[in-house]
Amino acid sequence: MTTAEQRWEQFLRHGPYALLGLSAPIAAATAPSLTPGTERYVALVLLPVALVLELWWSRTRPGTPEFAAPAWIYYAARTVLAFALTWLNPFFAVYAVLGYFDAGILLPRRWAYAGLVATAVTMAGSQSGGLPPATAMNWVAFGALFALNACLSLVFARIAVEEAESARQKAATIAELERTNARLEQALEENAGLHDQLVVQAREAGVADERRRLAAEIHDTIAQGLTGIVAQLQVVTGTDDADVARTHAERAAALARHSLGEARRSVQNLSPSALAHDELPEALEKTVAQWSERSGVPARLTVTGAVETLHVEVAATLLRIAQEALANTARHARADRAGVTLSYMGDEVTLDVRDDGRGFDPRVLPARTGTSGFGLDGMRARAARIAGTVSVESEPGGGTAVSARVPLVRHG
Repeated sequence: MTTAEQRWEQFLRHGPYALLGLSAPIAAATAPSLTPGTERYVALVLLPVALVLELWWSRTRPGTPEFAAPAWIYYAARTVLAFALTWLNPFFAVYAVLGYFDAGILLPRRWAYAGLVATAVTMAGSQSGGLPPATAMNWVAFGALFALNACLSLVFARIAVEEAESARQKAATIAELERTNARLEQALEENAGLHDQLVVQAREAGVADERRRLAAEIHDTIAQGLTGIVAQLQVVTGTDDADVARTHAERAAALARHSLGEARRSVQNLSPSALAHDELPEALEKTVAQWSERSGVPARLTVTGAVETLHVEVAATLLRIAQEALANTARHARADRAGVTLSYMGDEVTLDVRDDGRGFDPRVLPARTGTSGFGLDGMRARAARIAGTVSVESEPGGGTAVSARVPLVRHG
């Protein structure tokens, strides 16, 4: 399908021949009355010159940039020839009218208006009866028609310039939008790749976090339970008192049942069984009492501040930290007494576990082995998971104090 630009290009390429060919026979038919004998011969000479000019421009134009020297030379030569032919016969204005169509294409803007005015002179001369005007009335008509032609051509030229500028801006906008769309598509492709990468990383992080959670739960439940069971069974095998052996065997069985339940709850990611029916202070009180009974070390719980119902994750974290700290005391401290303090302080909850045991240098951490070395790191990891911290104060022979600080997040 032919576009408007293609049709306009065809007119500019073939139109001059058509208009020159149309004006020539009309001028020839009116020559007896409008063109004296000598002027006829001049017209016969100028017609081939105009045809040669058009042929030259047809060969030159395809490779000529806009506003180049051949373009304005062609326009100027054609305008002069059209003016001369119209002077000889007014009907050659049919050829001269080309100046209105391609002035903005062949000439720079400041020259295009001059070209339109020159064409308006030729057209006004033809419309007023020929050049030069023969009478005063012809001069008046020439002046009025020149003013009309010049004004109309300049107005239309201005409109054409504005439309061309608008079209140029629209084309630039469309091109910029296309570039923006291309960048957006590229960004979307990159985002899709990043999204896939983040999904993989999130999945890997979730797997790693779940492994750490299960490791901590196993350490805090099964490992501690098995340690307690072993300790109770050692008492059973090392005593000849049947009542003592039975008591410690029952404790071992109770620990086994408790550890089994805690293991199941850990796998299902449920809160500790101690919190199933009790708030944190009651659960801690029972935990401290059971630990004191198993270890033989006197211990008591102190609660300060206004007690509030904590979010289950916060309560579970503090309970697990208390259990691990007490387990460390039983295994390593050789303490005579221990104490646990739970403090509600506005927007924060603190848990302190103290003992008067042999202590250690916190700057020199014990190397991890297959059975130890995970306690402090596990407590810190648990606290960090809910934006809390764990600090340890100790010195050789001066006891140990483990302090956990977590945000006070209320239940519900």
